[in-house]
Amino acid sequence: MLVYLGCCAVLAFAAALVAALATVPPAPTFHLAFAAGALPLVFGAIIHFVPVLTRSGKPPRAIRLLPLPVQLAGAVTPLALAGVLPYWSLHAAASAVALAALLMIAWISRCLRATLGAPHPGARWYGAALLCLFFAVSLVPLWLALPELRAPLRLFHLHLNTLGFIGLAALGTLPVLLPTALGRPDADAANRLRRDLVPASAGALLVAAGAAGAFWLALPGAALLLWVVGRDFAAWRRTFGWRTIGRDGAALPLAGATFGFALLLPFGAVHGLGWLPARPAIAGFAVLFLLPLVTGALSQLLPVWRHPGPDSPRRRALRARLVRGGGWRAALFFAGGLLLALDVQSGLVGAGAGLAWFAVDLLRAFRLDRPGASDDNRALP
Repeated sequence: MLVYLGCCAVLAFAAALVAALATVPPAPTFHLAFAAGALPLVFGAIIHFVPVLTRSGKPPRAIRLLPLPVQLAGAVTPLALAGVLPYWSLHAAASAVALAALLMIAWISRCLRATLGAPHPGARWYGAALLCLFFAVSLVPLWLALPELRAPLRLFHLHLNTLGFIGLAALGTLPVLLPTALGRPDADAANRLRRDLVPASAGALLVAAGAAGAFWLALPGAALLLWVVGRDFAAWRRTFGWRTIGRDGAALPLAGATFGFALLLPFGAVHGLGWLPARPAIAGFAVLFLLPLVTGALSQLLPVWRHPGPDSPRRRALRARLVRGGGWRAALFFAGGLLLALDVQSGLVGAGAGLAWFAVDLLRAFRLDRPGASDDNRALP
């Protein structure tokens, strides 16, 4: 399931880039990336991480299969926005995602209560992220029924999804995932996650409220999120050093995504103040943050999902193939995302090149990962 969701996310991002090059309107294009690609993958990752962080048992089958209806709803959304499906299908898609978010929140709450001792604070970040998603998608039927409120509610929905759902889920995962990619612990990660959840959640809500009309809230909200990201950067520099991070093809894109998130926060705040159109800010978010985040995370996690259980030579070989070139891909995403945030459409070239590079490496890695493949047991540098 998780390998399938990861591959589908890459396909959805590629489809969104093709749609952007074909001048498909922004709303269906962005929802291809976010709703059809990132949303089900984040659900799958949360289902993977919560049992680890709460030391609870295997999730029930209903929870393990939940990304599939979420994926279906995510696919319906861009088709409805493009006019391929009737507009009322947006109601159904939003209702399905809201229900899935509530079920996940209930499951996470049960895992937190069942934990022996104190659960890892990272699990609570997922609950906060899902709450943001629930409120964001719950607004969809409201603005469809009340067109006069569409503009502010749509902007609140947009920021609560990007900074709230995806942002909080990522910021709650990176302090755990980046040290795992480097194979070295970060002793302060749990403390930072425990202390930073409230300011990060408040920051996402303030920026979303600022975008919806309370413009004076956008800047302090962005400042809170920058403070949280800055604490992570300071800890990573102190614990690992930039040279160590730069040598790993999974850790470098993850750190690059975090830097891209920090760089985009002023764009989000300026957009919240009404001084910047939405399209460049969202395109920059997708390429500068989402693409390096997903490709870096998949480089680390796909080998674990493909070969669960104890570490093995096949897992290490698969990871070595996926992380190769990770730094160059991160550079392409950074350059492309920065250009798109500045409304320079040639940034799509860098984004497409980086994503195509990862897709080719992914296909080749899985082809060579088959039992009996010619270089299955070959030592890799």
